[in-house]
Amino acid sequence: MTNKDLESASKYISLILRHKPETIGITLDEHGWANVDELIKGVSKKYPINIEILENIVAADNKKRYSFNDDKTLIRANQGHSIPVDVELAIVNPPEVLYHGTGEKFVESIDAQGLIPKSRLYVHLSADTDTAVKVGSRHGNPVVYKIFSGKMFHDGHVFYKSVNGVWLTKEVPVEYLQKI
Repeated sequence: MTNKDLESASKYISLILRHKPETIGITLDEHGWANVDELIKGVSKKYPINIEILENIVAADNKKRYSFNDDKTLIRANQGHSIPVDVELAIVNPPEVLYHGTGEKFVESIDAQGLIPKSRLYVHLSADTDTAVKVGSRHGNPVVYKIFSGKMFHDGHVFYKSVNGVWLTKEVPVEYLQKI
């Protein structure tokens, strides 16, 4: 497989494990786990993969989107789901400040209603501005918001940290946002 094919296969796997497992006729359990053999069989109809290629995709993914269970019979996306799954994240006390990168075109909406997950289960936040700028750049001209996450947590908002370091929360009300 070429690097481009691997990238395309990875995006397809992301679609399946985060949004549409029915695309290849599989189901996820309540914690987002899919059977590896079923995933390989389904994905292979479009992108011929095997366990070694899947392991390479998981290991090479710079965003660490996926996790295997201990015996590599199950796989799941670490976060970013639009389907209701519980990826078993523990509640974590966040740092005082986190960041959110977005595109300029979303600023008016965010300034009016805060950050909401839209089609996802959580709002995704980062620990540094560099990551936030990279994320925002995917949506056009980047805009970065500073999130007063320590105050949010103190005020009763819940935070999680995914295994790949992305901070998650259900929403960020306007009063905890500052455009930088």
